[in-house]
Amino acid sequence: MQTEARWHSLDWVDCVMLLDSDAEQGLTTAAVQRRLQQFGPNRLEQAPTLSAWQIFLEQFKDFMTLVLLAATLVSGLLGEYADSLSIIAIVLVNAILGFIQEYRAEQAIAALAKLNSPHVDIRRDGRDLTVDVGELVPGDIVYLQAGMRVPADIRIVAATALEVDEAALTGESVPVRKSAAAVAESVPVHDRLSMLYAGTLITRGHGSGLVVATGMQTEVGRIAQMLQEVEREPTPLQVRLEQLGKYIVWGCLFVCAAVVILGIYRGENPTTMFLAGVSLAVAAIPEGLPAIVTIALAIGVQRMVKARAIVRKLPAVETLGSSSVICSDKTGTLTKNEMTVRRLWLASGWVEVSGDGYAPQGELTRHGRVLAAEHAPDLKRLLTITTLCNSSDVIAETIGTGPLRRGRTIYAAKGDPTEAALVTAAAKAGISRQGLLKEYEVIDEIPFDSERKRMSVLTTDSAGKRWLFSKGAPEVLLPLCSHYLDGTTVRRLTPAVRQQVQEKVAEMGDAALRVLAVAYRGIAPTEQREQAERLESDLVLVGAVGMIDPPRPEARAALQTCRSAGIHTLMITGDHARTAKAIGLELGMINSNERVYTGVDLDRLQGAELAAALRQGRIFARVAPQHKLQIVRALKQAGHVVAMTGDGVNDAPALMEADIGMAMGQTGTDVAKEASALVLEDDNFVTIVAAIREGRAIYDNIRKFIRYLLSCNVGELMTVLLTMLLRLPLPLKPLQILWVNLVTDGLPAMALGVEPADPDLMQRPPRPKNEGIFARGLGRRILVRGTLIGVTTTFVFSSTMWCIGDLRLARTMAFATLVFCQLFHVFDCRSEIMGIMEKGFFTNPYLIGAVFLSSLMFLAVLYIPALRHLFNTVALDFEQWLVVLLAAGLPTLLISIRRKLRR
Repeated sequence: MQTEARWHSLDWVDCVMLLDSDAEQGLTTAAVQRRLQQFGPNRLEQAPTLSAWQIFLEQFKDFMTLVLLAATLVSGLLGEYADSLSIIAIVLVNAILGFIQEYRAEQAIAALAKLNSPHVDIRRDGRDLTVDVGELVPGDIVYLQAGMRVPADIRIVAATALEVDEAALTGESVPVRKSAAAVAESVPVHDRLSMLYAGTLITRGHGSGLVVATGMQTEVGRIAQMLQEVEREPTPLQVRLEQLGKYIVWGCLFVCAAVVILGIYRGENPTTMFLAGVSLAVAAIPEGLPAIVTIALAIGVQRMVKARAIVRKLPAVETLGSSSVICSDKTGTLTKNEMTVRRLWLASGWVEVSGDGYAPQGELTRHGRVLAAEHAPDLKRLLTITTLCNSSDVIAETIGTGPLRRGRTIYAAKGDPTEAALVTAAAKAGISRQGLLKEYEVIDEIPFDSERKRMSVLTTDSAGKRWLFSKGAPEVLLPLCSHYLDGTTVRRLTPAVRQQVQEKVAEMGDAALRVLAVAYRGIAPTEQREQAERLESDLVLVGAVGMIDPPRPEARAALQTCRSAGIHTLMITGDHARTAKAIGLELGMINSNERVYTGVDLDRLQGAELAAALRQGRIFARVAPQHKLQIVRALKQAGHVVAMTGDGVNDAPALMEADIGMAMGQTGTDVAKEASALVLEDDNFVTIVAAIREGRAIYDNIRKFIRYLLSCNVGELMTVLLTMLLRLPLPLKPLQILWVNLVTDGLPAMALGVEPADPDLMQRPPRPKNEGIFARGLGRRILVRGTLIGVTTTFVFSSTMWCIGDLRLARTMAFATLVFCQLFHVFDCRSEIMGIMEKGFFTNPYLIGAVFLSSLMFLAVLYIPALRHLFNTVALDFEQWLVVLLAAGLPTLLISIRRKLRR
């Protein structure tokens, strides 16, 4: 029964018969029990959630972490227990940081999740009952009312002024009028006016319906099934770090082999040299790298939380920074998802309305001048009619109040968004519904329905005169008008004037405005409500109202920033092509002569034609979920890193398929949030740009501390290899190298993780998807600087051995030189394009603090007796410190001179 796909095209009576139900009595209890067993509860199948322990264990699957665990085992077998314990501590810190962030993110997502309607009113066994939505079965008769979230797929049986917000499913920004009349079998989901779909919201009216599909058989369920078929791919950062880990492993194997071969060549015992080589390789691995990467990502996450973005997976931060294409939904993402009156047409001329959304801030102007309602009787009459011929309102809520901060007022529609927009437009002119109700009494209403396409109210003014106020579709209301209001004069509506009115309405329609005509007439005492057709005739046309779901004011600048950053932005929406194009023009996404592609076009395009459309097009309208998947997959095949924004159920498959999915926190559905890697708490497109900037800054900073850490490790390895070539003893003990890797390197590297971004960060093109971690000369910089550090340290060690002959002093001198070579080097790593002084020496106070603390801790190793004994060092005098500092500063000096000469 649930597999029937033609419910919308069948008469509701036939649907009841097919489901063996009864429109009057409903299902019997026995039938409900059988169907619950057959179809299961009315719930979507949830992907199994990870327990806290599983999230924790996931942190150990990283390749670099596995390498460190192997290093721990080898160190233990070699008896280097201090090394083993240190590495285990680093691995645990890394795992705990990753676990805390991911666990907190999941908790935040759970807190944001909106609850669906937990109960629903139905008819069973001839009685009206209230049951849990999970107990619904196909064949149930459900009562429908405004404010209710539709609990299943339902064929409408009866409807009175029933309107449904289907933005979550189709992307439509305007509520859709529904009715019980069957529609053609071939129409798409968004045009099936006889159906209600699970997860959509009834904004107005009431009625009843027949449940035809529940759980995974609903339209939402089919989309959820599509999500389960999408496989997650590793993020670019994960790929690069995997690659880096392999480089390090092979480098360490090479070091082991080189040490063993050199030792044997010198006549050393092969077993002794093998153990020495393995011990050195284990100590030379940058143990702090995974933890520092995790810390840098976590810092980025915290910055994004302040910008009202919740990151569910740490690597997603960097992935967003490498995005080359953003596929953005229109409704609620680029637009405010709040209907707004933009233009009014009166016989006396156009009136422009400023301001967006439901806030009463804005002005009504004509020819640039503010137009006061009290000085424009026709304007006042129009706004009076639209406010009274209205069953909705705007509510205001003040948040953030307190003794130390000012409150912020949020305005929201109560009822139909279109009618709320009319109330707001009147409020901008100083006309309130509450004030009008003191002058007028609404005594009756002729409701809007899909056949009439108009609404009227009967009112009595303070003088006792009765009026009929009407609003509706121009093509319906205009034929009912015989006169029009010109200022304060009522004139006959001649064919010529009627043609002019139609041209003005068409002009607003071409601008993608939703147009309502407004009219009125006086009512004689003898005329009654039952004479609806008589009352709604011989009307006086006052004017027309044009409204739209406007773009977010800040979205245009955000899109310009994306263009400057080389990021291609696509609008992908289920809304009408004309509406999408109007928004695109206002946002500067397209020119007036550019083409808008539709879902029908996408069905015809394949291969090279689709790729060309994605290169040329900016807007894709009237698309279905499969089209969004088609677009995202085609972009990924073309080599793009794709970010997808969305809030509806219809966005979820593409959110999962994209390299990074971003769901809306306020208007987003639970399905969309579950499919996303990032949740925008404030639903603001600007937050996306801030997140992209943060992602780029994080990747830059990761490159900075990889450059720093690996340069230092290359310096350590070069020191060992060079001293062996010179037939000298090992210049550093493994514990000393481990100290350098974890303490001397670790703290400054973490400070590089919060390095302020370079000024040109958002003027660069996105990184190529296949760019390696050592691209753009990073590998060369690492080798050159590492070699300089190694040569400098070897020179100090060898000269001390040859001149003084004290191995402990020579090792201490080499230890100190290596540490301060690296501490000086960290300032060079702050930018790949700017020098130390250009960047500003004090612009990263965390780095200054880290270098000071690392220096202090190193001095403790030299001057605290217990640590001096543990690390086998000696206290240095002034002359020895002078040699160390001059030698350590030499590589930084040489690099600075080279940079100046190149410029």
